[in-house]
Amino acid sequence: MPNQGRFASLAVAVLACCFPLGSAEAQAVRGLHARPLVTQNIDEEKRVELHGNTRPEAKNEHDRGAVDDDFLMEHMLLQLRRPVEEEEELQEFLDELHKDGASNFHRWISAQEFGERFGPSDRDLDKITDWLEARQFKVNVVYPSGMVIDFSGTAGQVQRAFHTEIHHLDVKGEKHIANISDPQIPAALGSLVVGIVSLHDFSPRAMHQMHQTRHEFTFPNPLGGASFALVPADLATIYNLNPLFNAGNSGQGQTIALIEDTDVFRLSDWNSFRSKFGLSSYTAGTITTVHPAPPSGPNNCSRPGVVAPNDAEAILDAEWASAAAPSAAIKMASCKDTSTTFGGLIAVQNLINAKSGPPAIMSISYGQCETVNGAAANAAYNAAYQQAVAEGVSIFVAAGDSGAAGCDNSVSEATHGIAVNAFASTPYNVAVGGTDFSDTYSSTNSSYWNSGNTPAFGSAISYIPEIPWNDSCAGALVSNFEGFSPTYGSTSLCNDPTIGPFLQTTVAGGGGPSGCATGTPSVNGVVSGSCQPLWLAFRRLLTNGLAHAKAIPILSITKSLPPSTAQPAATPVTPQTVSALETLVFSMMSRWATWT
Repeated sequence: MPNQGRFASLAVAVLACCFPLGSAEAQAVRGLHARPLVTQNIDEEKRVELHGNTRPEAKNEHDRGAVDDDFLMEHMLLQLRRPVEEEEELQEFLDELHKDGASNFHRWISAQEFGERFGPSDRDLDKITDWLEARQFKVNVVYPSGMVIDFSGTAGQVQRAFHTEIHHLDVKGEKHIANISDPQIPAALGSLVVGIVSLHDFSPRAMHQMHQTRHEFTFPNPLGGASFALVPADLATIYNLNPLFNAGNSGQGQTIALIEDTDVFRLSDWNSFRSKFGLSSYTAGTITTVHPAPPSGPNNCSRPGVVAPNDAEAILDAEWASAAAPSAAIKMASCKDTSTTFGGLIAVQNLINAKSGPPAIMSISYGQCETVNGAAANAAYNAAYQQAVAEGVSIFVAAGDSGAAGCDNSVSEATHGIAVNAFASTPYNVAVGGTDFSDTYSSTNSSYWNSGNTPAFGSAISYIPEIPWNDSCAGALVSNFEGFSPTYGSTSLCNDPTIGPFLQTTVAGGGGPSGCATGTPSVNGVVSGSCQPLWLAFRRLLTNGLAHAKAIPILSITKSLPPSTAQPAATPVTPQTVSALETLVFSMMSRWATWT
């Protein structure tokens, strides 16, 4: 949705009549009509526990003892809540923002107005900041929304204030720090404080899966047959973007912010990608890296440097967003992870609370499953996206490559049951994943793919019908295609001596591999997938006339052909014609995805 046309609320208009326009009072009052939630004296002896905020790894078997008291805990985020009646008003406002004909239709508001209308009262904010400072914490930023406080301290201060110790952990050879019990706060603050977003250094996972570098557009599929890499020209053909491009609507004047906790290895890779695949003629397209600072106080967004393998996710995001909107400005918004907080969340907070206003669209290709993320962190992403929607921001988030097993990303076997990416599961974001093309399933490959390539290496002929995808025994389409029925049990595809072992142990096994071969596994819940930021670029094209484009189902980046139906869909490209960059890009894009 376009990030424009913001209007002041009635409350702000009234204030403007009572104070000079530059008045600090007129611009600093939060929660103008909010009911105070802290109504009792703060008694340190009367405490409540903030349940659901301890990492599952914080077990005796991983515990290597407490960190030193002076261990720095920098830029922790305290998530607050608003009164219930204010939450109801906000929900009504958000509904009206998207209801054609409503008085508030597309009347986006600023972060400052968001805090004034929907934030906690200044009285409550004063009490919580006074409490933090009395315990020797440094309050760095009270964000304009009034919903988040950035503060720093030491492990000793955390232990004394929140009654939880920070310990060293050794998890599968990786060194971490984390709280070993749920934090506690005085009961008087319980109605205001949701929790500390994070008291550990377990970072979210990038949602891509790395693959071996290849020097071909066509390469063997592990299950037999061939896979064919999809290129920007195919994307434009399949989803009918060429009429838009030819009419001059290619994302010009729009900005796409990619949320990262790393810098890219080389920004020039983006130019090489565009040059190789025929996008460099769109000269308005740009890419920049920014490290967004908070609206006030000490800077909590430092340059992260190159963090592997996340830098591969970052350049992948940039290239494919540009493939769908080649004239858009791509902004890599990256902040360094602190000892407690994901740099991507810091970047989001700083962008949506910026005085200059946020970008109209954001993409997040990272994730953590809901049960592991923690109650306070889940609430933090929900609240941040909620504010972003009020400001006119569309947020696209990767659903992940792990199917229904959101807690088992990038592993060979699912062991934690059905789960989803917490970053993608709020009502305020678009969860992006993929479907599979139905050409192989319906034996129509020759109808949709040419045997040769265009100068930009495209081979797609038209839109290709799509089907839900699941590379496990829970996938009825795969099972039926291979001639197996029923889907589960001793005579199912799972027990086929050739293919079965691959499907029993796949991470996207519908909640775990154990039940597929012997019984009926649970298939309730959400099937999720891998985010391709190209879809947020499609969203940008909505402002430039998407009437000619197809509806936007989500894409699986490769097309796989079993041996019985394999046929050339693109002419192989020799190593001499593809640089190391492009082969890396193709290898990363050559993965299956599923749709939420």
